[in-house]
Amino acid sequence: DNHTHLKRTLKDRHISLIALAGIIGPGILIGASLALANGPASLIIGFGVIGLIAFAMMQSLGELATLYPTGGTFSTLGNRLVDPAYGAAVGWNYVIIWVAVLANEYNTVAAIMQFWGPQVPLYGYILIFWFFFLGFQFLGVQAFGEAEFWLALTKIVGLVAFYIFSIIYVAGGIHGQKAFGFHYWNDPGAFGDGFKGVANTFVFASTFYSGTEIVAVSAAEAANPSRAVPSAIRQTFWRILIIYMGIAVSYGLTVPYNDPSLSAGTKVLKSPMTIAIARAGWAGGAHLINAFILLTCVSAINSSIYIGSRTIVNLANEGAAPKFFRRVNKTGVPYAAVILMNLFGFLSLMNISTGAAKAYGYIVNLSGVAVFIVWGNVCFYHIRFRQAWKLQGRSVSELPYKGLWYPILPIFGIVLNVFLALVQGWSYFKPFDAGNFVDAYVLLPFFGLLYVFFKLVNRTKWVNLSEVDLDEGRRKDVRDHVTSGEE
Repeated sequence: DNHTHLKRTLKDRHISLIALAGIIGPGILIGASLALANGPASLIIGFGVIGLIAFAMMQSLGELATLYPTGGTFSTLGNRLVDPAYGAAVGWNYVIIWVAVLANEYNTVAAIMQFWGPQVPLYGYILIFWFFFLGFQFLGVQAFGEAEFWLALTKIVGLVAFYIFSIIYVAGGIHGQKAFGFHYWNDPGAFGDGFKGVANTFVFASTFYSGTEIVAVSAAEAANPSRAVPSAIRQTFWRILIIYMGIAVSYGLTVPYNDPSLSAGTKVLKSPMTIAIARAGWAGGAHLINAFILLTCVSAINSSIYIGSRTIVNLANEGAAPKFFRRVNKTGVPYAAVILMNLFGFLSLMNISTGAAKAYGYIVNLSGVAVFIVWGNVCFYHIRFRQAWKLQGRSVSELPYKGLWYPILPIFGIVLNVFLALVQGWSYFKPFDAGNFVDAYVLLPFFGLLYVFFKLVNRTKWVNLSEVDLDEGRRKDVRDHVTSGEE
């Protein structure tokens, strides 16, 4: 890439599988226990509403990332279509999402290893994995793509196996177990804490969905973005339906929301998957789920460092981060940004003093509202882009990928993201919880402060849409002659 000097070696199959299952992390396998505690109906509503928003955002992102496969969509397009200071603020909010996810995943991988080997302290496991992941990132983007391809396949197989188990279990197909169907929806019930519980679930669901937009980041290193990106975007509906709604339904069927194990002290033991298998009569199944979660941790940490470092590279190239972070080695690895991003993983050490549950709660709140800020702005960029496209006399038929139902979907996305950013801290109003309230809302004023900071430092101006360069950042596929089968 002439702008960032990253290597364009990700194949179509890499992009496709990364988009489909790269986002399945331990959060949805373990952290979902806290969301399930709000009731099975809350889980489905939360996952369903966030799924609709994700779908709307991905349609906007698909149109923009296919036309401009820069990898810095969240900051670069903000610079071009709104204001360079605005793009910088959105870009850094996107980095915050992945710092939060990375800290959580390091936490989880260390907790899993302690489940098997409690002799080693938590920080010991974090250090071991820290150096492992740093070394792996330096192998280059092709190694990342290949690893994620096979890990994604493994995750899909694991989830499908759990769905099959859930159907057999509730239908009475396991020896010694009676069929109980939707019994847990009646006893203890569908909702754990009314609207308060549903609002809580929105925050968890938004964190679990973060990564849906990874296709826009990986587009910069894709060999054939005009073919790979639209293909990955079109999979969004099935990804939401099969992965997220499938998990919401299967967890709600197999585990009652008041099961005491959902608040177990050991992370692995409170995974709804582990609880469901134990209730079915196989207590030793925790080890199998442990191994599966460990695989998802490897994938999630890998992806977090990759996405965060690529976002920082783009911010540095746009004057919104120190120039040092623009540095890329001969194999196309932005080593300075990779090291910085991995250093953020040490935030997981707050677990030692704060406690796992509190640490997880604080980090989820931060990443949840950051997701709403970034997603809402992607839809906003889409509207600004179409306005500029029309102002300059361009035809919609010229676009390589057209987002569905414009302008209804982007407007819907903006409204719902703003609404959820405002109500996601609802549960902390009564009784008032000052610590969690600040944690839930601090990124909203922080976004404004970041914007003002970059506005003053870089002396930026609001963009005139009639003057936007609509051709900068466009590029042709490097392997148009290669068939999709070979890719």
